[in-house]
Amino acid sequence: MGIRSFLPGPLGFGTAPLGNMYRAIPDDEAAATVEAAWDRGTRYFDTAPFYGAGLAEIRLGEILAAHPRDEYVLSTKVGRLILDETEDPSARDLGEKGRLFEHGRPNKIVYDYSADGARRSIADSLERLNTDRLDIVWVHDVSPDFWGDEWLAAFDLARTGAFRVLQKLRDEGVIKGWGLGVNRVEPCELTLELDEPKPDAFLLAGRYTLLDHERALQRLFPAAAKQGVDIVVGGPYSSGILAGGTHFEYQKAPADIVAKVERLKSLAEQYGISIKAAALQFSLANPVTAAAIPGASRPSRVAEDVAALGEKVPAEFWAALREEKLIAPDAPVPTG
Repeated sequence: MGIRSFLPGPLGFGTAPLGNMYRAIPDDEAAATVEAAWDRGTRYFDTAPFYGAGLAEIRLGEILAAHPRDEYVLSTKVGRLILDETEDPSARDLGEKGRLFEHGRPNKIVYDYSADGARRSIADSLERLNTDRLDIVWVHDVSPDFWGDEWLAAFDLARTGAFRVLQKLRDEGVIKGWGLGVNRVEPCELTLELDEPKPDAFLLAGRYTLLDHERALQRLFPAAAKQGVDIVVGGPYSSGILAGGTHFEYQKAPADIVAKVERLKSLAEQYGISIKAAALQFSLANPVTAAAIPGASRPSRVAEDVAALGEKVPAEFWAALREEKLIAPDAPVPTG
């Protein structure tokens, strides 16, 4: 159980922006961003068919093909199939995520959490990624933010289909680990209650950040630690609002979130640190966290992430966050 034994370090690279999330990114800019991550030592890359209807996988595969496969860890996701027929990307129903990838490829996207769907998704991803193997496979978005009141039915389909296929592939040594890739804690908690199949880790996006961490901290993380299940933190910057952007939960940030971020920034400035360093290091400080995978769409953002990881954050800053009730009183913080 767990995946930290083969992860190359605490900082990975999330490729959702390479699927033209929010904006159309030129191919050369996308390629330069991946190369910048590689040149600065990143060796864990996470992607998904959903990101631009296969665009992120294609772009990532083109760049990583120039590097030895044994030197990096690669994860992608199942739960959606990318078809050859086309549709209007701006008209897709993405639940709470709105028109997230309207600038991606026009290929039609369909949900499929079945066993056959998982196998087909993996085969398609291997082709797009131009590789012969995957290290980790996540079951993608089987959660309330995409399914609403029907999410339990979707979860049950995944439990009897994709979950079992991925556990079998893990047990056979075809992949090294599997779990859920979601933006909500509920499906992770439900998965931990199952006798079988048993996941190795969860990729949890946006739920263990400076802006939102209470439920994960109090409920999910203790249960995961007890079962030896690791957490990969996606979205440590809460869709960008903690890194100078304007989005929270993939939408324009509401006034209360903007106000909270301003309080965080004010304290960060008072102690001479960047808000990005505070956000990234907070997400990594919990012992259940095996890695964090911020996304980037420009080489300069990669440089910022690496700098944020190494920045010295004084203990007094974390104490001030607790004093101002900006983080939970029992949330772990960096000690070095």
